[in-house]
Amino acid sequence: VLLVESGGGLVQAGGSLRLSCAASGRTFSNYLMAWFRQAPGKERNFVAGIDWSDGTTFYPDSVKGRFTISRDNTKNTVGLQMNGLKPEDTAIYYCAAQSSRGGRYYFTDLNSYDYWGQGTQVTVSS
Repeated sequence: VLLVESGGGLVQAGGSLRLSCAASGRTFSNYLMAWFRQAPGKERNFVAGIDWSDGTTFYPDSVKGRFTISRDNTKNTVGLQMNGLKPEDTAIYYCAAQSSRGGRYYFTDLNSYDYWGQGTQVTVSS
C-alpha cells in the first residue's frame, strides 16, 4: 500500500493550497482517509477525515470552515483544499488511512492508522 502526498509549497497568509494524496495497493472502501499535520517540535495532529464509503467528513474546530477534504473514487485520490491559510498552518502534512474497527473510527489516535504517506511541506508566510 502506498499513500503519496503532493501539492505542498510556500504561500502567503490568506492564500490557498490544494493537497492531494494518491492511494494505491488495495481498495479503501471501508477506510477512513485522513490528513494530519506536524509542525517542528510539536505533535502530529488530526486535520480532516473522510469516510471513503459514504463521504462523511470530520474536522477539528481549528480548521472547520477553512479546510475541505474530498475523495475521488475513480482516481483513488484524497484531496485537502486549504483556504484562508495562516502562518500557524505551517507544517508537514501527512495522508493516512485507517480501517474500520467494528464500524468505528478513532480519528485522533495515531496508532489506529494502518498506513501513512511520507508528508508534504506547507509553509505560510506572514
